[in-house]
Amino acid sequence: MEKRQFTAYNGLIMDFKAIGKAVRERRKSRKILQADLADIAGISPRTLRDIEKGTANPELETLMKLCQALGMEVRVEIIK
Repeated sequence: MEKRQFTAYNGLIMDFKAIGKAVRERRKSRKILQADLADIAGISPRTLRDIEKGTANPELETLMKLCQALGMEVRVEIIK
């Protein structure tokens, strides 16, 4: 069974493996190269590779740029 990585970031809990998988699947379905998506989103290709692998701890702003470039939404849920 695969161990999932959940990390707290400024009070947010993010599942980086799931985020990376969603970004990678959308990028591939739109036939966009990693280098091209990184350029569009204004991030380095290495950062994008790490996000897609689920090993990066991206800032929310970075995720928003990626999702905007891919036509996806970022939702933040605050639970008390």
